Amino acid sequence: MHDPGLASWLQVTLTPGLGAAALRAMLQRFGLPQSILERKRAELAAFATPEVIASLDSTPVKEAVERTLDWASAPGHHIVTLADDCYPRLLLEISDPPPLLYTAGALGLLQHPSLAVVGSRNATAQGERNAESFAQALSDAGFAIVSGLALGIDAAAHRGGLSGRASTIAVLGTGIDVRYPRRNAPLAEQIAARGLLVSEFPLGTAPAASNFPRRNRLISGLAQGCLVVEAALASGSLITARAAADQGREVFALPGSIHSPLSKGCHALIKTGAKLVESADDILAELGGFRPSGSASTTAALAPEPDAGGLLAHMGHDPVDVDSLCTRAGLSAEQVSSELLRLELDGRITSLPGGLYQRLEKGARR
Repeated sequence: MHDPGLASWLQVTLTPGLGAAALRAMLQRFGLPQSILERKRAELAAFATPEVIASLDSTPVKEAVERTLDWASAPGHHIVTLADDCYPRLLLEISDPPPLLYTAGALGLLQHPSLAVVGSRNATAQGERNAESFAQALSDAGFAIVSGLALGIDAAAHRGGLSGRASTIAVLGTGIDVRYPRRNAPLAEQIAARGLLVSEFPLGTAPAASNFPRRNRLISGLAQGCLVVEAALASGSLITARAAADQGREVFALPGSIHSPLSKGCHALIKTGAKLVESADDILAELGGFRPSGSASTTAALAPEPDAGGLLAHMGHDPVDVDSLCTRAGLSAEQVSSELLRLELDGRITSLPGGLYQRLEKGARR
């Protein structure tokens, strides 16, 4: 049998037009959703339009409640309400906590110390390496890694979190049963099996532009701090960082090349008070030296490899073209091109648009 208390939470949250602010006002006035639904509908008129109040008891809402309860009965699926003990304490501190959360996976991660790692969808190869290595180091230090399951930095952060001991939490901008972006569907399944998927949106909610700023406030709200790895000036990651600052969370940013558009957002954050970090230890120190006993060293991720001779020694760390390398190294274009191909196959450099190349630093060394 389905839980009538949960059914009442679903009835009020799945009613079209009954927003979270109006629902919170009703909860404050009348108590739990069961008490709200027991009230005469005229008593609820001060909180919503007559059409919304009438739809509380509509057949489509009742059918949506049944479908959602069926989903919640599957192994690993949970619906967490504001009244539940397992509702994340940090979310209660933000200005607009969602009335309920749909989750799939390890529910206990909602109570685990967490760190958000976010950045560009169109990340560089080095940015993804940095995100993954920082996330793994922080996960091994005891922080679950929170991100948004987007392409680029988010996906790399989740992979790093899964590789560490504290795992990862993916906050979705869709219904929890919708896999978006499709390219990350296998990663979502790994997170459901070994981490936690979270959404505030009803089942079946498709991706929409307005969903993702709402999702971003939960990414930062679930975490003690937020690390931005790569971000352009007009970036959703900066929305997450601003939300983190507004919520009283620590904001961290990785510096990058002054020539890279994906460094501009991080540099802007640093100019306005974000902490510049070069290793996971920098973050741990800011968060009060958090490190459970037995955790590995987290000295990470941006130090150059000692074996950087040959053409790599002439590349520096900014993107560079073939002609410049020929001049610096005193080699022919054919020699430089051959060496660049070898280095790219070895995973030491990456090619960029515009005929540019950039060296890749290896991940954190433990």
